[in-house]
Amino acid sequence: MMEIKLIDNNGKQAKVGVEVSEATFGREFNEALVHQVVTAYMANARIATRAQKGRGNVSHTTHKPWNQKGTGRARAGMSSSPIWRGGGRAFPNSPDENYSHKVNRKMYRAGMQSILSELVRQDRIAVVNDFSVDAPKTKLFCDKIKSMGYGDSVLVVTDGFDENLFLSSRNLPHVLVVEAQHADPVSLVHFPKIIMTLSAIKRLEEILA
Repeated sequence: MMEIKLIDNNGKQAKVGVEVSEATFGREFNEALVHQVVTAYMANARIATRAQKGRGNVSHTTHKPWNQKGTGRARAGMSSSPIWRGGGRAFPNSPDENYSHKVNRKMYRAGMQSILSELVRQDRIAVVNDFSVDAPKTKLFCDKIKSMGYGDSVLVVTDGFDENLFLSSRNLPHVLVVEAQHADPVSLVHFPKIIMTLSAIKRLEEILA
């Protein structure tokens, strides 16, 4: 077991920290594994909606532009040729492309543990007993994170869904509130500061055990 800092609602560090699993929050950083996990997560989030037209899809006449011989120009069959301006693509992208990367469960868990451990070493994770607001108002949420000493960019990880937190934070462009089971490697790497509740810490340890 190891200990990480616990703060109150005013951002002051408690005398006694929180004991957490060293396997989850004390793992050695593996840069190659983290890169693979983050890249795979971003690739798997891609939706293949991009499509291009081949020479059979563009709207062009099939009439031969000019005679095969005698004009002095290069031979041309039809204006939908890929070498013509406005013609179809030679190898068009299809909307059913598969961008997914396979990462097995053991690698994903090890990558998440490596990220969390590095965040602890960089002092980017703070643990609170509870994180909530009394009403779904953005001002209340902003006042709360400012009173804790955090800026406009912060990731809040909770154990369960809190409607007040969700509604009060969704208009803030650089703030994200997620449940522990939905915490992803990209968000953990992206945000400079992360606030986790005690129950979220325990939930992460169960998920990544």
